[in-house]
Amino acid sequence: MSKKARVFDVQEMMRNIRQTLQKNKAVALQQHEEQPADESAVSKKNDSKESDDEGDLIGPPIPLSLLTNSDAKTSGADEKGEKNAESDDDDDNNEDDESSDDESSNKIPCTHEVTMTHGTKAVTAIAADPSGARLASGSIDYDVCFWDFAGMDSSMRSFRTLQPCENHPIKCLQYSTTGDMILVISGAAQAKVLDRDGFEKCETVKGDQYLIDMSRTKGHTASLNSGSWHPSSKEQYLTCSQDSTCRIWDLNSPRCHKSLIRCRAQNGVKTVPTACAYSRDGSVVACGCIDGSIQMWDQRRNFVTPSLVSRGAHAQHSEISSLSFSYVKQMLASRACDDTLKLWDLRTFKSPVFVAKDLFSRYNTTDCMFSPNDRMVVTGESLNKGARNGRILFYNSATFDLVSQIPVTGSHVIKTLWHPKLNQVFVGCGNGIVKVYYDPKKSMRGAKLCVVKTHTKQKHIEIMSTQQIITPHALPLFRQDRPKSVRKQMEKDRLDPLKSRRPDLPITSGQGGRVASSGGTLSSYVIRNLGLSKRIEDDQDPREAILKYAKIAEEEPYWIRPAYERTQPKTIFQTDDQESGPSNKRQKR
Repeated sequence: MSKKARVFDVQEMMRNIRQTLQKNKAVALQQHEEQPADESAVSKKNDSKESDDEGDLIGPPIPLSLLTNSDAKTSGADEKGEKNAESDDDDDNNEDDESSDDESSNKIPCTHEVTMTHGTKAVTAIAADPSGARLASGSIDYDVCFWDFAGMDSSMRSFRTLQPCENHPIKCLQYSTTGDMILVISGAAQAKVLDRDGFEKCETVKGDQYLIDMSRTKGHTASLNSGSWHPSSKEQYLTCSQDSTCRIWDLNSPRCHKSLIRCRAQNGVKTVPTACAYSRDGSVVACGCIDGSIQMWDQRRNFVTPSLVSRGAHAQHSEISSLSFSYVKQMLASRACDDTLKLWDLRTFKSPVFVAKDLFSRYNTTDCMFSPNDRMVVTGESLNKGARNGRILFYNSATFDLVSQIPVTGSHVIKTLWHPKLNQVFVGCGNGIVKVYYDPKKSMRGAKLCVVKTHTKQKHIEIMSTQQIITPHALPLFRQDRPKSVRKQMEKDRLDPLKSRRPDLPITSGQGGRVASSGGTLSSYVIRNLGLSKRIEDDQDPREAILKYAKIAEEEPYWIRPAYERTQPKTIFQTDDQESGPSNKRQKR
């Protein structure tokens, strides 16, 4: 008899578990409200015994947090009253906030640091690919340096330095979502797209600066300010310029923009966008303008009027240097040259949620960003008058309290980048260095790969030059060799089997696994063992050498005579007498 498998109704079991949990929670709360604080322990024991005796209860026990909170409330009400209980709750909340700040500060990877030297001028752009294998840094000295963490050693030197935009400072760098291309925004009117190795892939077209209507030009007519890749489409990117426009480009058609966005002030006059960014899902385009406004457009609609506008976001005529969207929540952080950092909620965009003041910013590319878990907002502070070190500031995104601050160098802190995959913080400074902060336990790869590798110096060979004496008519014994070129000497050494270290040549002769010195065929075997058993000297006549064996062949025949002895006819030779004359001639037929 075959046994049938039992069938369980999972949904019905889950319903029963939920019902029993709700009943147990309600009964436990009623009992603790009725009983005094002294009898709470006894009631817990009785409840645990009853729950053990009953077999119908299914599911996990009652959480201890509910029981402890109810105990604290009852005891506080009996001893101190309702006012004291409320003050205790406030103290607990403050302690929780302090503990959360301590936990968030502990999560900052800043136990170790590494310094990478870009140059002597300020680093105004930093970008890292999504995988964290490479880093690119741009400066006002027109150079872009590429760093490969897997190929660097402890010396931390870049593997390539180039000037993609000639004599224009680099303002913004950003890798695409796939990491195979990098967008370069400079002071020129044309943006460039490079591949991973720094070779140019495409360049946007320059517009006609004599036209007033910007929609009739195919590209920007003034210097660029910022740019950004689309977060999901690897072929679309955004640029903003001093010509009061933002243009969306397609990588496959760089000869003309895909869409055009005009930035207008409140009175309808053109205003210059100084920062632009995509939202995390790519549906919204945000621009920060020089009139202090933040304007947003929905890509699903026409770019005629913005969908969200905050006119007085920052002070007028102070450039908004950075806009950064949060990873998950509907939050936006903005940094401007009016020495403020503001946090915005996109659902209520009229006024900022938090404001941090007195953050000196000297460069118009000082940025801000969210931490990978959206719990902190990171920004840099320039070196103010009287200060000694530029700092990185970490603010709590929920309370906007200053969680931590790190003094970096005796110069300005311009760019900050917290890589979500590596869990490392990259900082671009005003003295031309790039600092990397990491934690060996919490960070992955990146700078950790370079610190372990030791820098090996090249061995220098000292060569002593000797004076050469030229003697054209000297004897060969005392004649010096003429100095040959390196190429001829290498060719000569190549022919020498010892200097070139030539391996043993392969064996070509042999048969059946046996190596033969002179071939492996039957004829070679006969010649080697029989025919050439007694060698003939070269200076001997071959006819005389053969006639040596004539007497032996007649006395002891071995080869030919025994074979034809029976059938060999007797030779009969005709003899002619010379005296009698010639024999009769044959008759003609």
